[in-house]
Amino acid sequence: MDVIAIIQSSLLTPLILFFILGIVATRIKSDLKIPDAISEFLPIYLLAVIGLHGGLEMRKMGFDNMIIPILVAVGLSIAMTMNHYQILKRLGKFNVFDSYAIAAAYGSVGATSFSVGLSFLKTQNQPSEGFMAVILAVLEPVSLILCVFLVNMSITKNQKKSKHYETKILEDVKQVPNDDSIAVEIGEVHGEASMKQVLQNTIAGKAIVILLGAIIIGYVIGESGFQSIKLGFEDLFFPALVIFLIEMGIITGQKLDDVKKAGKFLILFSVAVPTFNGIIGVVVSTYIGLSIGGSVLLGLLFASASFIAAPSVLRTAIRKANPGLYITSALGITFPFNMIVLLPAMFILSTILHNPATFDLNSYFGEGLK
Repeated sequence: MDVIAIIQSSLLTPLILFFILGIVATRIKSDLKIPDAISEFLPIYLLAVIGLHGGLEMRKMGFDNMIIPILVAVGLSIAMTMNHYQILKRLGKFNVFDSYAIAAAYGSVGATSFSVGLSFLKTQNQPSEGFMAVILAVLEPVSLILCVFLVNMSITKNQKKSKHYETKILEDVKQVPNDDSIAVEIGEVHGEASMKQVLQNTIAGKAIVILLGAIIIGYVIGESGFQSIKLGFEDLFFPALVIFLIEMGIITGQKLDDVKKAGKFLILFSVAVPTFNGIIGVVVSTYIGLSIGGSVLLGLLFASASFIAAPSVLRTAIRKANPGLYITSALGITFPFNMIVLLPAMFILSTILHNPATFDLNSYFGEGLK
Protein backbone atom coordinates (compact mmCIF):
# COMPACT_ATOMS: atom_id res chain seq x y z
CA MET A 1 0.00 0.00 0.00
CA ASP A 2 1.43 3.35 -1.06
CA VAL A 3 0.56 5.75 1.77
CA ILE A 4 1.84 8.81 -0.10
CA ALA A 5 -0.27 7.97 -3.13
CA ILE A 6 -3.40 7.62 -0.98
CA ILE A 7 -2.79 10.97 0.71
CA GLN A 8 -2.13 12.69 -2.62
CA SER A 9 -5.19 11.14 -4.24
CA SER A 10 -7.39 12.29 -1.37
CA LEU A 11 -6.06 15.84 -1.33
CA LEU A 12 -6.10 16.33 -5.09
CA THR A 13 -9.67 15.19 -5.69
CA PRO A 14 -12.15 17.65 -7.18
CA LEU A 15 -14.15 17.56 -3.94
CA ILE A 16 -11.31 18.82 -1.74
CA LEU A 17 -10.04 21.27 -4.35
CA PHE A 18 -13.48 22.84 -4.87
CA PHE A 19 -13.96 22.99 -1.09
CA ILE A 20 -10.66 24.86 -0.81
CA LEU A 21 -11.75 27.10 -3.69
CA GLY A 22 -14.79 28.14 -1.68
CA ILE A 23 -12.61 29.02 1.30
CA VAL A 24 -10.19 31.01 -0.85
CA ALA A 25 -13.05 32.87 -2.56
CA THR A 26 -14.36 34.02 0.80
CA ARG A 27 -10.98 35.04 2.15
CA ILE A 28 -10.22 37.21 -0.87
CA LYS A 29 -13.71 38.73 -0.50
CA SER A 30 -15.02 37.42 -3.80
CA ASP A 31 -18.72 37.83 -4.56
CA LEU A 32 -18.97 34.10 -5.35
CA LYS A 33 -22.22 32.77 -3.92
CA ILE A 34 -24.39 29.73 -4.55
CA PRO A 35 -28.00 30.84 -5.27
CA ASP A 36 -30.38 30.25 -2.37
CA ALA A 37 -32.64 27.97 -4.42
CA ILE A 38 -29.72 25.66 -5.20
CA SER A 39 -28.53 25.77 -1.58
CA GLU A 40 -31.95 24.57 -0.47
CA PHE A 41 -32.13 21.88 -3.13
CA LEU A 42 -28.69 20.24 -2.88
CA PRO A 43 -28.91 18.81 0.69
CA ILE A 44 -32.29 17.25 -0.12
CA TYR A 45 -30.97 15.80 -3.37
CA LEU A 46 -27.83 14.35 -1.74
CA LEU A 47 -29.86 12.71 1.03
CA ALA A 48 -32.29 11.28 -1.53
CA VAL A 49 -29.42 9.72 -3.49
CA ILE A 50 -27.86 8.24 -0.35
CA GLY A 51 -31.21 6.89 0.79
CA LEU A 52 -32.11 5.33 -2.56
CA HIS A 53 -28.82 3.47 -2.83
CA GLY A 54 -29.13 2.40 0.80
CA GLY A 55 -32.57 0.96 0.11
CA LEU A 56 -31.32 -0.88 -2.96
CA GLU A 57 -28.49 -2.48 -0.98
CA MET A 58 -30.83 -3.37 1.87
CA ARG A 59 -32.99 -5.29 -0.57
CA LYS A 60 -29.95 -7.25 -1.74
CA MET A 61 -28.52 -8.00 1.71
CA GLY A 62 -31.61 -8.38 3.89
CA PHE A 63 -32.28 -7.05 7.39
CA ASP A 64 -30.44 -9.78 9.30
CA ASN A 65 -27.03 -8.44 8.27
CA MET A 66 -27.90 -4.97 9.57
CA ILE A 67 -28.98 -5.68 13.13
CA ILE A 68 -25.58 -6.02 14.82
CA PRO A 69 -23.93 -3.01 13.06
CA ILE A 70 -26.92 -0.79 13.91
CA LEU A 71 -26.99 -1.82 17.58
CA VAL A 72 -23.22 -1.37 17.88
CA ALA A 73 -23.43 2.05 16.19
CA VAL A 74 -26.20 3.26 18.51
CA GLY A 75 -24.37 2.00 21.60
CA LEU A 76 -21.13 3.72 20.58
CA SER A 77 -22.97 6.92 19.69
CA ILE A 78 -24.54 7.14 23.15
CA ALA A 79 -21.24 6.35 24.90
CA MET A 80 -19.34 8.91 22.82
CA THR A 81 -21.96 11.60 23.42
CA MET A 82 -21.74 11.13 27.19
CA ASN A 83 -17.95 11.21 26.95
CA HIS A 84 -18.15 14.48 25.00
CA TYR A 85 -20.25 16.02 27.75
CA GLN A 86 -17.87 14.98 30.52
CA ILE A 87 -14.87 16.39 28.64
CA LEU A 88 -16.59 19.69 27.91
CA LYS A 89 -18.07 20.15 31.39
CA ARG A 90 -15.18 18.94 33.53
CA LEU A 91 -12.11 19.84 31.47
CA GLY A 92 -13.45 22.62 29.26
CA LYS A 93 -15.47 24.23 32.08
CA PHE A 94 -18.37 24.99 29.73
CA ASN A 95 -21.77 25.60 31.29
CA VAL A 96 -24.34 22.81 31.25
CA PHE A 97 -26.17 24.16 28.18
CA ASP A 98 -23.11 24.55 25.97
CA SER A 99 -21.69 21.23 27.16
CA TYR A 100 -24.80 19.30 26.17
CA ALA A 101 -25.28 21.23 22.92
CA ILE A 102 -21.71 20.68 21.68
CA ALA A 103 -21.85 17.06 22.86
CA ALA A 104 -25.07 16.58 20.88
CA ALA A 105 -23.62 18.13 17.72
CA TYR A 106 -20.58 15.85 17.90
CA GLY A 107 -22.65 12.83 18.86
CA SER A 108 -24.87 13.36 15.86
CA VAL A 109 -23.62 12.61 12.36
CA GLY A 110 -22.92 14.66 9.25
CA ALA A 111 -24.69 13.68 6.05
CA THR A 112 -22.33 15.96 4.12
CA SER A 113 -19.30 14.13 5.52
CA PHE A 114 -20.97 10.83 4.65
CA SER A 115 -21.46 11.99 1.04
CA VAL A 116 -17.81 12.96 0.75
CA GLY A 117 -16.81 9.62 2.27
CA LEU A 118 -18.84 7.74 -0.36
CA SER A 119 -17.17 9.72 -3.13
CA PHE A 120 -13.71 9.17 -1.62
CA LEU A 121 -14.25 5.41 -1.48
CA LYS A 122 -15.38 5.45 -5.10
CA THR A 123 -12.11 7.08 -6.16
CA GLN A 124 -10.25 4.35 -4.22
CA ASN A 125 -12.37 1.61 -5.87
CA GLN A 126 -13.57 0.45 -2.45
CA PRO A 127 -17.21 -0.66 -2.05
CA SER A 128 -19.10 -0.34 1.21
CA GLU A 129 -22.17 -1.89 2.78
CA GLY A 130 -25.33 -0.23 1.49
CA PHE A 131 -27.01 -0.29 4.88
CA MET A 132 -24.59 2.41 6.06
CA ALA A 133 -27.26 4.87 4.89
CA VAL A 134 -29.66 3.26 7.37
CA ILE A 135 -27.11 3.72 10.16
CA LEU A 136 -26.78 7.37 9.11
CA ALA A 137 -30.55 7.82 9.45
CA VAL A 138 -30.65 6.04 12.82
CA LEU A 139 -27.72 7.94 14.35
CA GLU A 140 -28.87 11.39 13.25
CA PRO A 141 -31.43 11.94 16.04
CA VAL A 142 -30.03 9.70 18.81
CA SER A 143 -27.61 12.07 20.53
CA LEU A 144 -29.84 15.11 19.96
CA ILE A 145 -32.76 13.52 21.78
CA LEU A 146 -30.45 12.13 24.48
CA CYS A 147 -28.80 15.47 25.27
CA VAL A 148 -32.05 17.44 25.32
CA PHE A 149 -33.55 14.83 27.64
CA LEU A 150 -30.51 15.04 29.95
CA VAL A 151 -30.66 18.84 30.00
CA ASN A 152 -34.29 18.66 31.08
CA MET A 153 -33.53 16.04 33.72
CA SER A 154 -30.58 18.01 35.04
CA ILE A 155 -32.54 21.22 35.40
CA THR A 156 -35.54 19.53 36.98
CA LYS A 157 -33.42 17.55 39.42
CA ASN A 158 -31.43 20.55 40.58
CA GLN A 159 -34.48 22.77 40.85
CA LYS A 160 -35.90 20.28 43.31
CA LYS A 161 -32.68 20.27 45.33
CA SER A 162 -32.31 23.99 45.67
CA LYS A 163 -34.56 26.95 45.16
CA HIS A 164 -31.45 28.92 44.28
CA TYR A 165 -30.60 26.72 41.28
CA GLU A 166 -32.30 29.06 38.83
CA THR A 167 -29.92 31.79 39.91
CA LYS A 168 -26.98 29.46 39.26
CA ILE A 169 -28.30 28.67 35.79
CA LEU A 170 -28.68 32.34 34.99
CA GLU A 171 -25.06 32.89 36.09
CA ASP A 172 -24.02 30.11 33.68
CA VAL A 173 -25.88 31.81 30.87
CA LYS A 174 -23.95 35.02 31.43
CA GLN A 175 -20.90 33.17 30.13
CA VAL A 176 -22.34 33.20 26.61
CA PRO A 177 -23.57 36.03 24.36
CA ASN A 178 -27.00 37.15 25.53
CA ASP A 179 -28.71 38.03 22.26
CA ASP A 180 -32.37 37.53 21.41
CA SER A 181 -31.80 34.13 19.80
CA ILE A 182 -30.36 32.74 23.04
CA ALA A 183 -31.98 34.63 25.91
CA VAL A 184 -35.22 32.92 26.91
CA GLU A 185 -36.87 32.07 30.19
CA ILE A 186 -35.69 29.00 32.07
CA GLY A 187 -39.11 27.41 31.75
CA GLU A 188 -38.86 27.38 27.96
CA VAL A 189 -35.80 25.15 27.99
CA HIS A 190 -37.39 22.18 29.64
CA GLY A 191 -40.71 20.51 30.15
CA GLU A 192 -43.08 18.27 28.26
CA ALA A 193 -43.75 20.74 25.45
CA SER A 194 -40.04 21.12 24.77
CA MET A 195 -39.52 17.36 24.52
CA LYS A 196 -42.41 17.03 22.08
CA GLN A 197 -40.92 19.81 20.03
CA VAL A 198 -37.47 18.27 19.85
CA LEU A 199 -38.95 14.91 18.88
CA GLN A 200 -40.88 16.64 16.13
CA ASN A 201 -37.83 18.54 14.90
CA THR A 202 -35.57 15.50 14.83
CA ILE A 203 -37.72 12.59 13.76
CA ALA A 204 -40.05 14.58 11.48
CA GLY A 205 -37.37 16.98 10.23
CA LYS A 206 -36.87 17.15 6.50
CA ALA A 207 -33.43 15.51 6.63
CA ILE A 208 -34.70 12.38 8.38
CA VAL A 209 -37.93 12.27 6.37
CA ILE A 210 -36.22 12.44 2.97
CA LEU A 211 -33.48 10.00 4.01
CA LEU A 212 -35.80 7.37 5.50
CA GLY A 213 -38.35 7.91 2.73
CA ALA A 214 -35.71 7.40 0.03
CA ILE A 215 -34.44 4.25 1.78
CA ILE A 216 -37.95 2.78 1.75
CA ILE A 217 -38.50 3.79 -1.88
CA GLY A 218 -35.18 2.27 -2.92
CA TYR A 219 -36.06 -0.94 -1.12
CA VAL A 220 -39.50 -1.11 -2.79
CA ILE A 221 -38.50 -0.32 -6.38
CA GLY A 222 -35.32 -2.44 -6.52
CA GLU A 223 -32.75 -2.32 -9.30
CA SER A 224 -35.31 -2.61 -12.10
CA GLY A 225 -37.27 0.39 -10.88
CA PHE A 226 -34.13 2.40 -10.23
CA GLN A 227 -33.01 2.19 -13.86
CA SER A 228 -35.62 4.76 -14.93
CA ILE A 229 -34.17 7.39 -12.56
CA LYS A 230 -30.52 6.32 -12.61
CA LEU A 231 -29.38 9.33 -14.65
CA GLY A 232 -30.69 11.81 -12.09
CA PHE A 233 -29.89 9.87 -8.93
CA GLU A 234 -26.51 8.37 -9.71
CA ASP A 235 -24.71 10.02 -12.61
CA LEU A 236 -25.39 13.56 -11.31
CA PHE A 237 -24.49 12.85 -7.69
CA PHE A 238 -20.80 13.75 -8.00
CA PRO A 239 -21.35 17.11 -9.81
CA ALA A 240 -24.01 18.07 -7.26
CA LEU A 241 -21.65 17.22 -4.40
CA VAL A 242 -18.94 19.40 -5.96
CA ILE A 243 -21.28 22.42 -6.03
CA PHE A 244 -22.39 21.69 -2.47
CA LEU A 245 -18.77 21.61 -1.27
CA ILE A 246 -18.09 24.96 -2.90
CA GLU A 247 -20.85 26.35 -0.69
CA MET A 248 -19.45 24.53 2.34
CA GLY A 249 -16.07 26.08 1.56
CA ILE A 250 -17.64 29.54 1.36
CA ILE A 251 -19.35 29.08 4.72
CA THR A 252 -16.20 27.63 6.29
CA GLY A 253 -14.20 30.60 5.04
CA GLN A 254 -16.69 32.90 6.73
CA LYS A 255 -16.33 30.97 10.00
CA LEU A 256 -12.52 31.05 10.13
CA ASP A 257 -12.49 34.35 12.03
CA ASP A 258 -14.83 32.82 14.61
CA VAL A 259 -12.40 29.94 15.18
CA LYS A 260 -10.06 32.29 17.04
CA LYS A 261 -12.90 33.26 19.35
CA ALA A 262 -13.78 29.64 20.10
CA GLY A 263 -10.81 29.25 22.43
CA LYS A 264 -7.86 26.87 22.45
CA PHE A 265 -9.71 24.14 24.32
CA LEU A 266 -12.61 23.98 21.85
CA ILE A 267 -10.19 23.98 18.91
CA LEU A 268 -8.30 21.08 20.47
CA PHE A 269 -11.58 19.29 21.22
CA SER A 270 -12.73 19.76 17.61
CA VAL A 271 -9.65 17.90 16.34
CA ALA A 272 -8.81 15.39 19.08
CA VAL A 273 -12.31 14.04 19.75
CA PRO A 274 -13.17 13.33 16.08
CA THR A 275 -9.80 11.62 15.67
CA PHE A 276 -10.39 9.39 18.70
CA ASN A 277 -13.98 8.64 17.69
CA GLY A 278 -12.99 7.88 14.11
CA ILE A 279 -10.25 5.46 15.13
CA ILE A 280 -12.60 3.66 17.54
CA GLY A 281 -15.21 3.47 14.79
CA VAL A 282 -12.81 1.93 12.28
CA VAL A 283 -11.44 -0.62 14.79
CA VAL A 284 -14.87 -1.70 16.05
CA SER A 285 -16.29 -1.85 12.51
CA THR A 286 -13.45 -4.11 11.43
CA TYR A 287 -13.99 -6.34 14.47
CA ILE A 288 -17.71 -6.86 13.70
CA GLY A 289 -16.92 -7.79 10.11
CA LEU A 290 -17.56 -4.67 8.02
CA SER A 291 -15.55 -4.19 4.83
CA ILE A 292 -12.72 -1.69 4.39
CA GLY A 293 -15.16 0.84 2.93
CA GLY A 294 -17.83 0.17 5.54
CA SER A 295 -15.33 0.60 8.37
CA VAL A 296 -14.18 3.93 6.92
CA LEU A 297 -17.75 5.19 6.59
CA LEU A 298 -18.74 4.20 10.12
CA GLY A 299 -15.53 5.74 11.45
CA LEU A 300 -16.32 8.91 9.51
CA LEU A 301 -19.85 9.01 10.94
CA PHE A 302 -18.48 8.85 14.49
CA ALA A 303 -15.82 11.45 13.66
CA SER A 304 -18.23 13.88 12.04
CA ALA A 305 -20.29 16.59 13.68
CA SER A 306 -23.69 17.75 12.51
CA PHE A 307 -23.74 21.36 11.31
CA ILE A 308 -27.04 21.24 9.41
CA ALA A 309 -29.58 19.15 11.34
CA ALA A 310 -28.18 19.70 14.85
CA PRO A 311 -28.28 23.54 14.86
CA SER A 312 -31.91 23.59 13.71
CA VAL A 313 -32.86 21.30 16.61
CA LEU A 314 -30.60 22.75 19.29
CA ARG A 315 -31.63 26.34 18.68
CA THR A 316 -35.16 25.32 19.64
CA ALA A 317 -34.45 22.69 22.29
CA ILE A 318 -31.44 24.19 24.14
CA ARG A 319 -31.81 27.89 23.52
CA LYS A 320 -29.46 28.86 26.32
CA ALA A 321 -26.55 27.28 24.43
CA ASN A 322 -24.40 29.51 22.26
CA PRO A 323 -24.88 28.46 18.59
CA GLY A 324 -21.58 30.08 17.66
CA LEU A 325 -19.70 27.42 19.60
CA TYR A 326 -21.16 24.25 18.12
CA ILE A 327 -21.57 25.61 14.60
CA THR A 328 -18.09 27.13 14.37
CA SER A 329 -16.35 24.08 15.82
CA ALA A 330 -18.28 21.59 13.66
CA LEU A 331 -18.09 23.45 10.36
CA GLY A 332 -15.03 25.66 10.75
CA ILE A 333 -12.68 23.12 12.33
CA THR A 334 -13.90 19.52 12.34
CA PHE A 335 -15.35 19.31 8.82
CA PRO A 336 -12.23 20.49 6.94
CA PHE A 337 -9.98 18.48 9.27
CA ASN A 338 -11.99 15.33 8.62
CA MET A 339 -12.07 15.79 4.87
CA ILE A 340 -8.41 16.69 4.40
CA VAL A 341 -6.62 14.74 7.15
CA LEU A 342 -8.75 12.20 8.98
CA LEU A 343 -10.58 10.55 6.06
CA PRO A 344 -7.42 9.33 4.27
CA ALA A 345 -5.90 8.39 7.65
CA MET A 346 -8.91 6.22 8.49
CA PHE A 347 -8.76 4.61 5.06
CA ILE A 348 -5.11 3.70 5.63
CA LEU A 349 -5.94 2.35 9.10
CA SER A 350 -8.86 0.31 7.79
CA THR A 351 -6.73 -1.15 5.00
CA ILE A 352 -4.01 -2.14 7.47
CA LEU A 353 -6.50 -3.76 9.85
CA HIS A 354 -8.16 -5.74 7.06
CA ASN A 355 -4.96 -6.66 5.22
CA PRO A 356 -1.93 -6.36 7.53
CA ALA A 357 0.32 -7.94 4.89
CA THR A 358 -0.24 -5.01 2.50
CA PHE A 359 1.62 -2.62 4.80
CA ASP A 360 5.19 -3.35 5.77
CA LEU A 361 6.39 -0.37 7.80
CA ASN A 362 10.03 -1.43 7.87
CA SER A 363 10.29 -2.01 4.14
CA TYR A 364 8.36 1.18 3.41
CA PHE A 365 10.78 3.40 5.34
CA GLY A 366 13.73 1.27 4.26
CA GLU A 367 12.98 2.00 0.61
CA GLY A 368 12.52 5.67 1.41
CA LEU A 369 15.98 5.87 2.95
CA LYS A 370 17.73 4.36 -0.07
